[in-house]
Amino acid sequence: MSAFENPTIKSLINHVSVREFSDRVITEDERMAILEAARASSTSCFLQAVTIIRVTDPEVRAKMAEYAGNQAQVLNAPEFWVFCADYHRDERVCNGDVDLGWTEQLLVGCTDSALMCQNTLTAAEALGMGGCFIGGIRTKINEVAELLKLPKNTFPVVGLTFGYPAVRNDTKPRLPVEILCCENEYREPSDEELAAYNDTLCQYYTQRDPAHPLTSWKAKLDPTLKRERRPFIKEFLNKQGWALK
Repeated sequence: MSAFENPTIKSLINHVSVREFSDRVITEDERMAILEAARASSTSCFLQAVTIIRVTDPEVRAKMAEYAGNQAQVLNAPEFWVFCADYHRDERVCNGDVDLGWTEQLLVGCTDSALMCQNTLTAAEALGMGGCFIGGIRTKINEVAELLKLPKNTFPVVGLTFGYPAVRNDTKPRLPVEILCCENEYREPSDEELAAYNDTLCQYYTQRDPAHPLTSWKAKLDPTLKRERRPFIKEFLNKQGWALK
């Protein structure tokens, strides 16, 4: 059997973001299996510097949806989990005898949170579900932290909605392997390679939404790279005890 026929590999390759969910209920057995898969994620130096907050209270959900940019999926998804970088717990275990505030610890907290969030989604997709990462929770990060009652030395990295799909888009074409993966050193992709990928991506978006065809990959990048800065993030992180040195 080809490696491409492996169920886990096929699930990962066929990943798409799912934002609309059916009424099918996630069982307690399924939820706990997903949680155990998340709990088994790799963690730097066994710090286990992540806390998951499962948001079930309708009022809290409504606020989180608002803070994330009025995203309906946050309100309507069967499950919505927030992955928080967390050195507060480790500090307690060490009775406060720790040296926190390093930028490296910020990177570790973000990396561990991302790994655990990805494990969660992979487990959900293995069960036939789908989901979507919610970076929008950082748009109102102060309000989110207050709502979730986060202590110092924690912060919300990313949210995740998941459940059984009601609508599922076709797989979006990623960068070709030849551009993505370099050997031994960084390789600049040629103009021709980038142009070919641009054409592929534009064809995908034109088929997906003929009324609003994508004119270029640059048109897709511009809204984020030119405007989405969240300039308050550093101040929030410093207030919470992160990236002080």
